[in-house]
Amino acid sequence: MANRLKEWARGIKRDVRALYLASRDPRVPWYAKALGIAVAAYALSPIDLIPDFVPVLGYLDDLIIVPVGIVLVVRLIPPDIMAEHRAAAAMADMNSAGRKAAAVIVSVWIVSAVLAGWLVYRWWFALDSADHLR
Repeated sequence: MANRLKEWARGIKRDVRALYLASRDPRVPWYAKALGIAVAAYALSPIDLIPDFVPVLGYLDDLIIVPVGIVLVVRLIPPDIMAEHRAAAAMADMNSAGRKAAAVIVSVWIVSAVLAGWLVYRWWFALDSADHLR
């Protein structure tokens, strides 16, 4: 049972890498690329839909969303192209690309948080200045 889980996890990891490679392939349809990038970003993102510290549900979203997304994207990509990228993902050392992808994802989250904070700040002081005018 433990070996099956390890193999399943390796397959998921390989497919995430293959989806990353496929998202850069011009032969892959745009909608498969967009969904593939979204699934890979979610899989690599340190921020989850349900945080991992929530008992059971925290890991359940990762165990459902990522594999279902991968299966969906794999079905959207032509089988011969997917097989080619799976082979490349199994052989490639993606450590530097994985770090770059993680840095981009974290940067997007930081910029989004700063932008949200700035908008809340502006909204709060707009209300505050409107109160002073009365």
